[in-house]
Amino acid sequence: MLSVQNLQKTYPTGVEAIHDVSFEVRAGEFICIVGPSGAGKTTLLRCLIGLLGRSGGVITLDGDVVTTPPAKMAAVFQDYSRSLMPWSTVEHNVMMPLKNKIADKDDRRAHVRRALKAVGLEGFESSYPWQLSGGMQQRVAIARAIAYEPEILVMDEPFASVDAQTRSDLEDLVLDIHSSLGTAVLLVTHDIDEAVYMADRVVVLSSRPSRVLEVVEIDLPRARDQVETKSLAKFAEYRAHVLRLVRGIREPDAVAEVTAVAN
Repeated sequence: MLSVQNLQKTYPTGVEAIHDVSFEVRAGEFICIVGPSGAGKTTLLRCLIGLLGRSGGVITLDGDVVTTPPAKMAAVFQDYSRSLMPWSTVEHNVMMPLKNKIADKDDRRAHVRRALKAVGLEGFESSYPWQLSGGMQQRVAIARAIAYEPEILVMDEPFASVDAQTRSDLEDLVLDIHSSLGTAVLLVTHDIDEAVYMADRVVVLSSRPSRVLEVVEIDLPRARDQVETKSLAKFAEYRAHVLRLVRGIREPDAVAEVTAVAN
């Protein structure tokens, strides 16, 4: 569905952010991208959604090369306070992207109502973002994205600005949306526990200039549960493996193998 092949990005200043990144997102799949701080995760996302030009490689969505923001894609960013318009109601914030997609106003309102219900914000249509908590504001941003009914939802550390309990609630909310709507999700995060908990596969990036170290298949049962899933021994194994990759630590078995060969 989404294909990234040999992506490269060097800024005009000469800083190489992305050296060579390749991966794919299948229809209905949940992919998380992790990497060290400064690895170029946000640069990668901005290239994927057509907000930033590439220095090399190619990005395609359903076979079409991505050069500008695709109509089949919606994005949710970390800073919800800057992505919502404080002078507009919740309903109008969610409705805005639909104006060029759905001509009938009643149909647009029906999409908005369904989206707000999906994120648990029924009854807040006439509220303003500044009247809501941080977690509720991010729910509005998510509602706006899913009301558009994209084929793929791209999220850039969407839970980083909220408290731990709200973060857990929003993680489960996005998993519920993914399960019920079948929309593919690509989520960039610095939180390894979050990536392992939510994803079907985790793309692990190296430090800058980034390349793909490994794409880790997460074979954990769905539906996921904050307590039960994170209590599984397999969850701890995945978490440790991804953490070693991010920190540049070789697996114990690989270290033993190299030592044995050397001896």
